[in-house]
Amino acid sequence: MSQGADPYSPPARHTWSNPSQEQLRQLTAVMPTARLTAYDNYNVQTKALARSTGSTYIITDAPEITSSQTISTEEGRRVARLQEEYLQNQDVIVIDGYVNNDPEFRSPVRLVIEEAGANIAGMQDHLLFKDEQVGEEFRPEFTLIYTPKLTMPGYPDDRLIAVDLQAKITRVFNSDYFGESKKGFLRMWNQLVYERGGLALHAGCKVIPTDQGERTLLIVGLSGTGKTTTTFTRQNESKPVQDDFVALMPGGKVYGSENGCFAKTYALSAEDEPTIHGAVTSRVSYLENVSQQEVGGPVDFFDESYTQNGRAVFPMEALGWSQDARDIAPVSSLLILNRNDGIVPAVARLSVAQAAAYFMLGETKGTAAGGAAEAGKSLRVPGTNPFFPLLHAQQGNRFRELHAEGNFEVYLLNTGWVGGGENDPQSKKIRIPHSSAVVKAIAEGTISWERDPDFGYQVATAVPGIDDGEVLQPRRLYQRQGRTEEHQAIVERLRRERSEYLAKYPGLDPEILKAVAG
Repeated sequence: MSQGADPYSPPARHTWSNPSQEQLRQLTAVMPTARLTAYDNYNVQTKALARSTGSTYIITDAPEITSSQTISTEEGRRVARLQEEYLQNQDVIVIDGYVNNDPEFRSPVRLVIEEAGANIAGMQDHLLFKDEQVGEEFRPEFTLIYTPKLTMPGYPDDRLIAVDLQAKITRVFNSDYFGESKKGFLRMWNQLVYERGGLALHAGCKVIPTDQGERTLLIVGLSGTGKTTTTFTRQNESKPVQDDFVALMPGGKVYGSENGCFAKTYALSAEDEPTIHGAVTSRVSYLENVSQQEVGGPVDFFDESYTQNGRAVFPMEALGWSQDARDIAPVSSLLILNRNDGIVPAVARLSVAQAAAYFMLGETKGTAAGGAAEAGKSLRVPGTNPFFPLLHAQQGNRFRELHAEGNFEVYLLNTGWVGGGENDPQSKKIRIPHSSAVVKAIAEGTISWERDPDFGYQVATAVPGIDDGEVLQPRRLYQRQGRTEEHQAIVERLRRERSEYLAKYPGLDPEILKAVAG
C-alpha cells in the first residue's frame, strides 16, 4: 500500500492509496462487523440496511432544478467542513477508477473512505474499471467522500448524503451500507449522461444470439424486481453485459457503467440462478447482511430474520462469461419490469408514448432494497431510477425522444403475480421460466400479439414455452373466476391513478399523459 498526501483528497492522518484486493481483504478481516464464511469470503453486517432516500439531499440554492429534496450551499459548506475536520484524525482508503471503460466516454472517479469502511472500498474497487492511468497523475471527475462513523445530528437517522452536482462531490455521513457508495458515483453519472444527450437507465444489459443475429436487450427495473435475474438467466447462451446501470444514447448506442455486479442474495438458488450463485459463493465476492450463524460457517440465503436485503458484490470475471459493452450492437429491445400482483400481463408491447408513460410510472411492489418503508408496498418511481438528480419530467421526455428516433421496441414485463398477491389462492405466480421464455421470444420475434381492450397496449396471444394463457392475458383469469367486476374496477382505478400521478410532473410531454387513458 502506498502512503502519502494527495491534493485531490482531504487531509487525513494516514492514507492507503489504491491498495490491492488482497490488502483490502486484510483490512476488511479486522472489521468487528466482518465474518469469514465457508466460501472464504467476508460477510459484513451493517447498521444501515438499505439506501437512505430520506437522508439524501441535493446541495443547491435553486431547488427548482431537481425533483429531490435540497439543502442550501451554505449548509453544504458547513457539513463539508465538519467531514474534512473529522478525517484529519482518521486513517483513510483511496480508490481510483472509472465509471465506463470506453476511452471516449468514461469518467475518472475517486472514493475516499475512512478505514472503518474497508469492505465498501473493496466492493467499490470491484465495480470500477482500471487502467495504467490510475496513479499519481489521476484526476477524478467525480469524488465521493465517505465517513460511515461520523453522525450528522439534525438529519433523518442522524445520517446525510449530500450531493453537490456543481462541484461533483458526494459526501456520505453515518451510513455503512455499500449502496451509498455505488449510487454516489452513478447519481453524478446520471447528470453527465443527460448533459451529453442520452439517459442513464437503472437497467441491466444482455446480448442474446438468434438466427437473425445477436440482439441487445436492456432490462429496466427497481432493485428486487428481477432485473439481475433476468439479465443473467441464459437464453440461447446469452451473455450479460451490465448488471445495474447503462447509458442509452441517440441511435440506440449503449454504454456500460461498472466492471462488476451488486446482486441481491435473498432466496438465491444454485438451481434457479447458477451463474449468480457461483459468483456470490466465490472467494472474491464481498457479502453484506447475509444470514450467517457462525464465523467460518455457511450462509443462509433464505433467512430474512435480519433483512431480505442481503447483497453481494463481485467482479464480472467471476461469472466466467460476459460481453464487453464496447462490442455490442445498438439496443434492439428494452424491457420495463413491473413486479405486480393484479392485472398486468406477463408481457405487453408498448407504443412510443405508452413506453414513456410506463417508464415514468415505474410501477412495482417495493422490496427491502428501498428500506422497510417500501417493502411490500405499491410504488411508483419515475424511470425506476431513484438516483436521477434532475427533474423527473426530463427523464420521461428524453426517454420518449430516444425511443422515437431509435430502432428498438419497448415491452412491459410483470415479474410478480396475476389475479392477486403472493398469498392469494386465486393468484398465479409468473415464474422465472415464464419470464425467461418471454425474453427469448422477444429476442427471436416469435410472440403473437393482439390489442388489449382496457389499456391499448399489445398483449400476447401465444409465447413459445408458455402454455398458460391466463398469465399472458389476466382478463381471462378474472373471467374464469367470475371476477369480471373486480377486474373492471381495477382497470378504472389504475387509469385514474396513473393519470393523476403523471400530472404531478410539470413539463412532461402531453402525449405521455394521454397514453395511460386506455
